[in-house]
Amino acid sequence: MKVGAEFDPRSFLAKVGTGKSILKFKKDQVVFAQGDTADSVFYIQEGRVKVVVLSEQGKEAVVGILEQGQFFGEGCLNGHQVRISTTIAMQDCVITSITRPAMLAALHSEPAFADLFMKYLLTRNSRIEEDLIDQLFNSSEKRLARLLLLLANFGKDGNPQPIAPHISQETLAEMIGTTRSRVSFFMNKFRKLGLIDYNGKIQVHRSLLNAVLYDRPEISRD
Repeated sequence: MKVGAEFDPRSFLAKVGTGKSILKFKKDQVVFAQGDTADSVFYIQEGRVKVVVLSEQGKEAVVGILEQGQFFGEGCLNGHQVRISTTIAMQDCVITSITRPAMLAALHSEPAFADLFMKYLLTRNSRIEEDLIDQLFNSSEKRLARLLLLLANFGKDGNPQPIAPHISQETLAEMIGTTRSRVSFFMNKFRKLGLIDYNGKIQVHRSLLNAVLYDRPEISRD
């Protein structure tokens, strides 16, 4: 491991080392399942992963979609003994697995790595707060618009990205708490209004962002 000013956290995450391994998952392969022993943290080098929770009544819900550059499974650092969710590859993925001892050692010894991880935690917590407010106060149509903007990486550096077809309408419906038929209706509406293009991949336009930000009548609030 490099030390001091030379330490590169992303290079550290991309390489095999003590307590670290590079794993490859095929589309629909489970990374870990709800109830599994929690003993490692994961970092996505390539691909996307969905987070699924199963209730005691057997109801399944998608509660998050994670992408390149994000961590998951960090609950093991906070004393969680078992996984509280299932994570599934949405496409072919390359993922770094870091054992709990190796993760704690890197956080304690490398300020640059601790800074990267702290920024991730703060961003994730802000996203959770925003999602809660979204669920409490916004219509399902506006929740869908916001989710599409997030999946297209609006607000991040660079140009917005097309949303790949492996993110289905069923997954979108689970994430915003509505039905697939409602998502289909809203998607067709957005396309007719010129807010998105939807031909295999979903291309989100800036006009959708403006409709959400300025409460324009294209997006209902009820």
